[in-house]
Amino acid sequence: MGAVVLGAALLRLRLLGVPLDRDEGEYAYFGQLLLRGIPPYAQAYNFKLPGIYAAYAAILAVFGQSPSAIHLGLLLVNAATTVLVFCLASRLYNATVAVASAAAFAVVSLGPRLHGLGGYAEHFVLLPALAGVLLLLRGLESKRLTILGLSGVLFGLAVLVKQSGAAFGLFAVVYTLTGDTVPRPDVGRRIVWALAIAAGAVLPLVAVGTALLLAGVFDPFWFWTVTYAVHYASSVGPATGGLLFAHTAAEILASSYLVAIVALVGLSALFWDPEARRRRTLVLLFVLFSLAGTSAGLYFRNQYFLLLLPAAALLTGLGVDALARQLARGSTERRRGLAAVLVVVPLSVFLFAERVILWEIPPERVSRELFGLNPFPESVEIARYLRDRTTDGDRIAVIGSEPEIYFYSGRRGATGYIYMYPLMESQPYVARMQRQMIDEVEAAQPRFVVLVNASASWNMRPQSDRTVFEWWSRYAANFDRVGFVDIVSDRPATYTWGADAATYLPKSLVWVAIYERKR
Repeated sequence: MGAVVLGAALLRLRLLGVPLDRDEGEYAYFGQLLLRGIPPYAQAYNFKLPGIYAAYAAILAVFGQSPSAIHLGLLLVNAATTVLVFCLASRLYNATVAVASAAAFAVVSLGPRLHGLGGYAEHFVLLPALAGVLLLLRGLESKRLTILGLSGVLFGLAVLVKQSGAAFGLFAVVYTLTGDTVPRPDVGRRIVWALAIAAGAVLPLVAVGTALLLAGVFDPFWFWTVTYAVHYASSVGPATGGLLFAHTAAEILASSYLVAIVALVGLSALFWDPEARRRRTLVLLFVLFSLAGTSAGLYFRNQYFLLLLPAAALLTGLGVDALARQLARGSTERRRGLAAVLVVVPLSVFLFAERVILWEIPPERVSRELFGLNPFPESVEIARYLRDRTTDGDRIAVIGSEPEIYFYSGRRGATGYIYMYPLMESQPYVARMQRQMIDEVEAAQPRFVVLVNASASWNMRPQSDRTVFEWWSRYAANFDRVGFVDIVSDRPATYTWGADAATYLPKSLVWVAIYERKR
């Protein structure tokens, strides 16, 4: 286990300095505002619950406000989660399953195709969720309501990090009501236990809701995390969701196919292997509800599959153990050797397939490899330019979905709309949102405005409301263009500043322009 955790940590250490992407920039900016005493949803808006912002605020407070600090915090969270995977597998089965499961989780969670190197909320969901599962098992064995209630609190914390964490709380309730605990309790006792778990899960939600009410931001919190979130989560139909699942799963399996094959063997072992069959109900429910969490909203983005990874890692450990026992009967040494091969070979193939990002290219190139021409590396230089020419009291506005610029610059936004995506969607609040964003920018009178011309920063549709673009064409008369970043494929971006930026003609379809208010 020490070798597993240390090896994964060393690979992550090399890549601590990878520039932040949009999600990381969002969490970091919210965390930065929290450290300044500004509650979530007051000056920045998004539909995620505030647990991930609190986690980022803690990381920034302890390690500093930089990408390296954030990724160091992620390293520690991932290492702790790896240990919890080991503990869960060890409690359910044996040491072979435990070590194989932990190794599979630690290595595959590095996967660039899973976006495992980024500090996504899914990483932070898994830590309290797996701790909750371990406490759940202990509570069911000891029949103690207090322990079951504490497990519920952990599941509630997982939900606070991201709504999809609710899948693990539902798993706990369903397993408590239907699971294979020995001796089997009566129905009445199971219901009492399930209610204790549910009550514990509600406590963190009530506490945070009360805190936001006292902070005066409950109304925007409710709008973004419930009212708007319902429309966001229901906008993708089953047919489109199926296509998205197939596309993302194929992308992820391109490098992890051998691990997936061993996991499928583990899944089948739940029906033919006596050792694996002992906890079949628990494992199957854990897989099912992990998949449900991955499926939230049917968007099936790469990082969503991180929620399925502990269950897949557990199945991988079961597959390794079952195959080793079947193929090396009667010899403990041969069984152990075969188990080691069944772990090392698939994970080595995975690491070799991802070698370019994991240990060949420098950290500053990783963003380009993973996210194409998105202006993530360029945001560092843009933010430095803004920070050097503003004071703490100055506001800036980013007309695009690049919240990492706010974080890097350390300057507050002129509007709470850090993403343009809601303004381009087909949902009933678009006109109101665009008007609110325009009013906020005009009222704040930002010193600088950053205009992002990148399709991934807008996700514009044919039916998108274009009011914000019409407004900007008029409002831009108040500004001079003082910077231009031209992002050309496979070449370093071209930075132009000062008077030359006003007349620069872009050579690419992806660019960022910086405007300063006229004196």
